[in-house]
Amino acid sequence: PLVQHSLNIMLDFYQNKKITLEKIVEKMCHNPAMAFKIKDRGYIREGYWADIVILDIEKKWEVNKENILYKCNWSPLEGTKFKGKVETVLINGKIALENRKFFDLNAGMRLAFDRDR
Repeated sequence: PLVQHSLNIMLDFYQNKKITLEKIVEKMCHNPAMAFKIKDRGYIREGYWADIVILDIEKKWEVNKENILYKCNWSPLEGTKFKGKVETVLINGKIALENRKFFDLNAGMRLAFDRDR
C-alpha cells in the first residue's frame, strides 16, 4: 500500500531539491497518460477531464493510523513525516476529497484508451 502516499514521496524529493515540481507533474500525470494512451487525461487542457490535485506545499504532517485510507488499515510509511499535503482532489472537475472528507458523487468514470495513437 503506497498509492495514497506516492505524491508525498515525490514531494519529499522536491523538498530535498532532487526533482522539480514540473518533473513530478510530467512523471505522475503526463507520462502515464501518454504511455497507456489514456484519452483526454494527464494535462490541464481545454476539452480534457479535470483531474486535479490541490496541495499545501508547506504543510507538515505525519502518516499515522488515523490518516491511513487503505482498506488494510496499515502503511509501511507509518511514522514518516512529510512536508506537503494533499488538500483537495477533483475528479472530472468535481470535488471528490476536501479537508480529508470524501464526497460521494460518483465522479469517476471508465477511462477511454486511444489505441490508435
